[in-house]
Amino acid sequence: MTLWQRHLGALALLSAAIFAIFWRDAAAMAGIWWYSSTFTHCLLMVPMIGWLVSQRVDQLRPLTPVFWWPALFWMAGAGLVWLVGEAAGVGLFRQLGLVLMLQGAVGAVLGEKLVRGLLFPLGYALLLVPFGEELVPLLQTFTAHISVVLLHLSGISAEMEGVFITTPAGFFEVAEECSGVNFLIAMLAYAVFAAHLCFKSWTRRIVFIAAALATTILANALRAYGTMVAAEIWGIEAAGGIDHIFYGWIFFGLVIAIVMLVAWRWFDRPANDVAVDVSGLDGPLRFTGSANAVLPAALAIPLLFSGWAWLVGGRSAPLPDTMAVEAPRGWSETRAVGMAWTPRFDGADQRLLRHFVDGRGRRVTVAIGGYERQAEGREVVAFGQGAVDPDSKWAWSASLPTVEGGRTERLFHPGPVLRDAATWFVVDGAVTGDPRRAKIAGLKARLLGGDPRALSLIVSSAERQGGRDAMEDFVSASGGAKAMADRALKTR
Repeated sequence: MTLWQRHLGALALLSAAIFAIFWRDAAAMAGIWWYSSTFTHCLLMVPMIGWLVSQRVDQLRPLTPVFWWPALFWMAGAGLVWLVGEAAGVGLFRQLGLVLMLQGAVGAVLGEKLVRGLLFPLGYALLLVPFGEELVPLLQTFTAHISVVLLHLSGISAEMEGVFITTPAGFFEVAEECSGVNFLIAMLAYAVFAAHLCFKSWTRRIVFIAAALATTILANALRAYGTMVAAEIWGIEAAGGIDHIFYGWIFFGLVIAIVMLVAWRWFDRPANDVAVDVSGLDGPLRFTGSANAVLPAALAIPLLFSGWAWLVGGRSAPLPDTMAVEAPRGWSETRAVGMAWTPRFDGADQRLLRHFVDGRGRRVTVAIGGYERQAEGREVVAFGQGAVDPDSKWAWSASLPTVEGGRTERLFHPGPVLRDAATWFVVDGAVTGDPRRAKIAGLKARLLGGDPRALSLIVSSAERQGGRDAMEDFVSASGGAKAMADRALKTR
């Protein structure tokens, strides 16, 4: 067996072991690539990374693979990232930790020089991690604002309510699918790949990537604007048909073509340029170790972190038999009226929905989802959780000024019906309206032995039944969100 065969075989076995230990995260990431239109481009990136490696084989073959013990710190850092994601219930961190650990395995088995020679393919693999959907509300709002500005400049009257736009031709929603986030993320992957192949100057690479992303965002806003103009000319049904035909890979292909045609004259990397320059990789080998020392340690690291997560992640604490919400002074419990609204609390151990009315006829709904512990599929902060159930007809419309620190937003239901909702997360006894702080609190509770219980507390009111002002008065009369959470958990 040659030296290369020995090291590549060890890398294959170590990588297989990492995949086996973290199979759940690998399967979740692959499932996102397959089922989410935002990340289907990742299916193409896997062979692209293979092609990038193959382009470097001739230059890297003369180098000597070694077992490199500093890469163990790389793997340990990756394990820490994974553990943070596991403890906080953040799939992004778990999947990032998995990719980083596989990169570290390459370093541990092949050595520093090979890592430097494979630096771009290894770094490019980070874009396999599904991220960016957090930008959807921002991109929806931006697209709606640009569309309205362009409509006004075109002499077409338009009114905007969050991400909903009314024109003489009809009523339009800049939905999540229309935010352009899927093309923005795909463009990032394409632009990084093209910048590496077409440019040698780092300044040109950065400018190209930034220009490509900006072009994608503006092109998506122009597409939305064009759809509304088409509705004015040919009617809303015809415009919708044109948009569905145009809005897809045809749109993405046109944007790529425009970006490449404009950037063509600044390409500075020859077509016959070598994939990687190895002239600086002929120095002495450093920090090498034996297979008997490095490989067992490299295998022990993922086992250590997965075992730690198993030990600390299973704790739970009972909720009260019945969570309580009291009617504050001036309010009384009532029944629901108007358009039905129910938030989403997947995996909750207890759910509560109560309706209240005051002497002025204002109505408020209080919803609570209680968890004895948080885990995958049962988290207070997760996509599709909370005030807007993706499977309902309710949709996010806009952000509002907070109610006592709670994340406050406006919801929309065809009709139209508008509803305001304020959300607080109660984790380890702390109350916050910031999802990031809730995640950090959950992380600390799981790793440091805090209270594993969690609540999602939502106070909501239809705009015509009092809206945000009614919610603010109800929370104030109840003594604040912290007091409401304490009563629900029976800590006071």
